Amino acid sequence: MKAMEYYYHTILKNTNFEEAIATTKKALQKEGFGVLTEIDMKETLKKKLDVDFYNYMILGACNPPFAYQALQAEDKIGTMLPCNLIVQEKEKGLIEIAAVNPAASMMAIENNSLTKVAQEVGEKLQKVITGLGQGYL
Repeated sequence: MKAMEYYYHTILKNTNFEEAIATTKKALQKEGFGVLTEIDMKETLKKKLDVDFYNYMILGACNPPFAYQALQAEDKIGTMLPCNLIVQEKEKGLIEIAAVNPAASMMAIENNSLTKVAQEVGEKLQKVITGLGQGYL
């Protein structure tokens, strides 16, 4: 049996890193997510380790109604919130957007209520990724 993928992803072309981040945030907003955190790994790694890294941003996205449902189903689920997405540019002009698959990350937790919430959140995140990949918002 093939393991469940732990992320959804797509590649954006004909855009730049900053536009890809802005477009990703708009797509998330359209599906009811807000971005709570932004971690610029390139900047952080330069500052902390003095190493050069490519453009890599981690966005911590939250959909409040689903977060509330998840917290009601499992009080320790906050250790896995918010849902992370990455925007990375390994090659100039070729930007990958990837989002966690919540259903895969929740498999270790045996809670049917949580599984249902994770599947619904996953469907919304997959819709965001698919929409970005097809160029529509």
